[in-house]
Amino acid sequence: MLVPLAWTFATAAHLDLLALRTVLIAHLVMDAIIATFTVLSWREMTDGILLVWRRVLVAGLGVTLVGTVALLAEPPVEPLLSATVVGWMLVPAAGLAYTGRNVDRHPRVYTAGAALSVAGVVAYVLGLGVGVAALPVVGLTLTNVGQTAGIVAAVSDY
Repeated sequence: MLVPLAWTFATAAHLDLLALRTVLIAHLVMDAIIATFTVLSWREMTDGILLVWRRVLVAGLGVTLVGTVALLAEPPVEPLLSATVVGWMLVPAAGLAYTGRNVDRHPRVYTAGAALSVAGVVAYVLGLGVGVAALPVVGLTLTNVGQTAGIVAAVSDY
């Protein structure tokens, strides 16, 4: 449930429902969770799809650390925060796309999850670029649905 929770949290932050300090604390918690999970599962994620997801975790930790640094700056570095969001949209999308091409069970769910994540990036970046506040939220929601679908498929299949 961490994936939908994280995207719901990100959406709340974009809607200014959370204080920056709360978002910083969440980033610190995510840094710790991702690092711990990656270290503890390292030996089990050595080939195939699991190796791809290990790489997603490592890249995701880097992306999250960038967001943490951006939040520690005074004032927070908005372009880096946006890059963090886009990174977390794209990095798992690559893992979902790879998974969809290499599994027998529910490959379309993973592929659709990747497509929704990429559509989320388009909406998010377009919204930031043209200043339409609803589009980033649409992008976050598309990504949330796509990545959550991939997690649900993985949990139900494996």
